[in-house]
This record gives sequence, C-alpha cells and structure tokens, in this order.
Amino acid sequence: QVQLVESGGGSVQAGGSLRLSCVASGYRENGYLMGWFRQAAGKEREGVAASRSDGRIYYADSVKGRFTVSNDKAKNTLFLQMNNLKPEDAAMYYCAVAIGWTAPDRYLAAYSYKYWGQGTQVTVSS
Repeated sequence: QVQLVESGGGSVQAGGSLRLSCVASGYRENGYLMGWFRQAAGKEREGVAASRSDGRIYYADSVKGRFTVSNDKAKNTLFLQMNNLKPEDAAMYYCAVAIGWTAPDRYLAAYSYKYWGQGTQVTVSS
C-alpha cells in the first residue's frame, strides 16, 4: 500500500522560506511521477511541481524561480523548497504519486495522480 507523509509546513511572513518533505513508501515501480499540489480555502487543487522518476522536473508558472523540487531516492523523500513566499502561496500542500507517466501536459493535473498524502498547512502573512 502506497503511503505518503508530508511535513514542514508552518507560518511565515511574506518573503520567507519553508521546506516541505514527503516521505513515500509502498511502491516499487520504476516509472512514476511525484507531485506537489496545493489547495487554498474555496479554491480548486492546483499543481505546483512534478518530479519524474528519470529526474525531470516541471513547475507551475506561478512558482518558477521561487520553488525548487529535489528528490532523495535513497530515502524515498521528495522535497519542496519554497523561497520568497507570497500570501497567495498560502494553502494546504499535498504530495501525490502517479504510477507510470502520462503526457507532460498532465503532470500538474490532480486527476493524473492516484495516491495522496494528508497535507501540510502553509500560512503566509503579509
């Protein structure tokens, strides 16, 4: 059974940084996607970044240049380094896994992912 556990959320002021972690277990596929998503109150879940098992990474335009994804495969951990945070970045952040690759234009679509963590809250004050 695939399990995902996020951590690292918190409350920061605008311009601050946070590093989220997602520890994954229970899957053995060679080809997979791991993604970061976020959902603010009253809004739809949106893709933030996706990491493909071959090392390629994709970012939403809204976070390019500010967020960085890294993957420690030895520890089955995906990280999301978030710098220069803005109030509009405040949301519940989720880690997700898709087994296998879909088309690249779907990497940041929630429907492409099968397994989800419980989320970690990020609050950004202005």
